[in-house]
Amino acid sequence: MKIAVGISGGVDSAVAAFLLKRAGHEVVGTMMTLWDGSLPKPSGDSSKHACFCHDEEAEIEASRRVCDHIGIPLHVVDCAGAYSGTVLDYFRDEYLAGRTPNPCVVCNQRMKFGLLPRLLEESGVEFDKFATGHYCRVEELSDGVFALKKGADERKDQSYFLYRLSQEQLSRVVFPLGGMRKEETRRIAEEEGLPVPLDTESQDFYSGDYADLIPEEPREGEFVDLDGNVLGHHQGYWRYTVGQRRGLGVSHSKPLYVVSIDAERNRVVLGESDTLLAEGLKAEDTNFIVDLPEGKPLETKIRSASSPIPCRVEKTGQDAFDVFFETPTRAVAPGQSCVLYDGDIVIGGGVIAEAF
Repeated sequence: MKIAVGISGGVDSAVAAFLLKRAGHEVVGTMMTLWDGSLPKPSGDSSKHACFCHDEEAEIEASRRVCDHIGIPLHVVDCAGAYSGTVLDYFRDEYLAGRTPNPCVVCNQRMKFGLLPRLLEESGVEFDKFATGHYCRVEELSDGVFALKKGADERKDQSYFLYRLSQEQLSRVVFPLGGMRKEETRRIAEEEGLPVPLDTESQDFYSGDYADLIPEEPREGEFVDLDGNVLGHHQGYWRYTVGQRRGLGVSHSKPLYVVSIDAERNRVVLGESDTLLAEGLKAEDTNFIVDLPEGKPLETKIRSASSPIPCRVEKTGQDAFDVFFETPTRAVAPGQSCVLYDGDIVIGGGVIAEAF
């Protein structure tokens, strides 16, 4: 087959491309340019390996070195305008609504597995499948439905970020690393002399301070407790997210955490650890890859790094469901994704509307 591989200059995408070439496929590399130059150089730790960064020329050169080493062409696709209007606008709008966005989920659905392969084809590059270095798997079931499954290395599993992919997208994707462990990926890269850093992890969304991306002037607001008592002041509710402990600057006899955010009143509600516990959540804006099994115990992840939580799920509408946790769970953040699993199969998921 002819396979287009999303290249980032990192070890995972490099090994994915190498394995496909070694297997005898005709492989082409591709990457998106995202930085449009309208933002200043990031503040904070701008050395982080990130998808959205000002030093994009270095990322392109790193990707070229990888492709040259493997012996495949690299096609660079300008996606900056679409990225700004799709991912960055979503990111800003969610934070300003007092919610915690998940830009990687949106980017994967609409950009990396959506716009990028479409623009590549429109530029005249033909291919049968699109591959990335994600640690997850795709399997065609007996009824012709494509199932997204966890990667074999559960510590590196990235299926959470891909739950919004459509059947059409899944039918065309290849995940060469899905059955591998990270250690094996690094070993192959080292043995083959691939010009990539072996000790870097998956890319962050942005290389600087997230506040750089939110065009709001500092605006003094209040930290309050659950009873409304003022505990301190801050410079903008959009700088905080549910579950946050560090950087609050509020003295208290016990550690305090962000429990909720009141965007209309520019208030951040704080509480002790046990006030973050929830019995369940309401989700909306859903996407189901396979049918939701009625009445069957499932598991859910409410953030990418969380452990799977045993739960029960009830559909409450055409585009909504409720999740009931087996045991109370901390820091359910509106705006984040709730992804449902039946064993290692991704059922689908939705955006968290509220905890209960």
